[in-house]
Amino acid sequence: MIELIELAFPFLALLTFIVVPLYAWLQRGRTFAIFSAVVMALSLAGAWVVHIRLPLWLHGSELRLAQVAMTYGMAAAAWHYAHLVRARMRGPLFRWAISVPGQTFIASSFLATFWMLILLCVRAPFWFFDVHSVQTVLAPLDGLPYLVGLVAAFVSARPLAETVFFDLASEGPTSFKRLSHIRRRGRPERKQDSGNRPLRVVQITDPHLGPWQPIHRLRALVEDLVCHDPDLVLLTGDFLTMESNETPGALAEALAPLRDLPGRCYAIFGNHDHEAPDEVREGLAANGVRLLVDEGCIHQSSLGPIQIIGADYTRHQREEHLAQLLNAFPALPGHLRLLLLHDPSAFHDLPQDAVDLVFSGHTHGGQVGLVSLGFNWTVLSRSRWPDHGLFARGRSRLYVHRGTGFYGFPLRLGVPGEASVMEINWPGTEWASVQSESS
Repeated sequence: MIELIELAFPFLALLTFIVVPLYAWLQRGRTFAIFSAVVMALSLAGAWVVHIRLPLWLHGSELRLAQVAMTYGMAAAAWHYAHLVRARMRGPLFRWAISVPGQTFIASSFLATFWMLILLCVRAPFWFFDVHSVQTVLAPLDGLPYLVGLVAAFVSARPLAETVFFDLASEGPTSFKRLSHIRRRGRPERKQDSGNRPLRVVQITDPHLGPWQPIHRLRALVEDLVCHDPDLVLLTGDFLTMESNETPGALAEALAPLRDLPGRCYAIFGNHDHEAPDEVREGLAANGVRLLVDEGCIHQSSLGPIQIIGADYTRHQREEHLAQLLNAFPALPGHLRLLLLHDPSAFHDLPQDAVDLVFSGHTHGGQVGLVSLGFNWTVLSRSRWPDHGLFARGRSRLYVHRGTGFYGFPLRLGVPGEASVMEINWPGTEWASVQSESS
């Protein structure tokens, strides 16, 4: 029995690595087969090493429990990835028994592969000098990626309710710069409906409807945001995953609360939306959301007219694409000029002072960082991608939303999802400044 438990994981891991990509190739084609093979290779390498080393720091019942847990995680991952070959949204039993543990195991094992390489560099001198005591002390560190994975799985699917305050201006920094702004936990009270109040905006981006963002959870989140009577709801793309791509009506059901705000909801495509454009179009249209694909429109708000331009997602020739789009819909006197732009790195390609405010998503806030601790740093902080929050170049402002979900791996660490209501003071209003307050 003990030998069976020890052999179950390596046997199942090898079988999964061979059978799942082969099944994917036969049923779905080369692209998904290569994707699944790469994911399995990068994840199972670390998992295999950790499994081999378990007896060095666990014994008796603790060892057997760890071996059984890894075997179950491997079985769930195999079943989940096989299910993705003919993906669709599943019920709570499949989600909690298969998808959640399977993806958590794969994400943890992915971390373990690189973590074990780091530990190899640390351990090498002690092996060379045959220092067994230090090796024994370091052995339990093998399990750290799985602890991190469990914590991340617990916190990743819980977006933070916030109120965000910032001002627009007629000028700004000459080069791209992060700006300070105010965030408060919780929701705002609706101010008196007059001209002397901020523009209230709700942005929904990157929900990635799927196992980690089931229909009922996204619907509840949207329902909560709608209750705050925003002037605008802006949906900036990446609505689906492989599972929801193949589930007709899932997005329409999840976004149903938007029907209570007719004429106030606008959307664009993100990169993943081009995988199932018809399903996204139908889901948005069913709830009265206007989809802007390289289009512009005028929204008449109680604070004044707003020009909204929606850019389609594109990877190439973005500077030319955005210049043509903005030329096709020139600035109008007395109108606030907004641009919906899924990928915030394209902000660098905008003409100087071309718009007042850009709303973006795509980066998931950087996913890994120190935001939860009150710091702006994320793994994307030094990259070409603006990760989260408010930025400026000239008078143009960019707000990058951290997103409400994630695609695939549950690895939000220190960067919670965002479910915010924005209060934006724009020229012409007399909103009392809150700059002296801290979030």
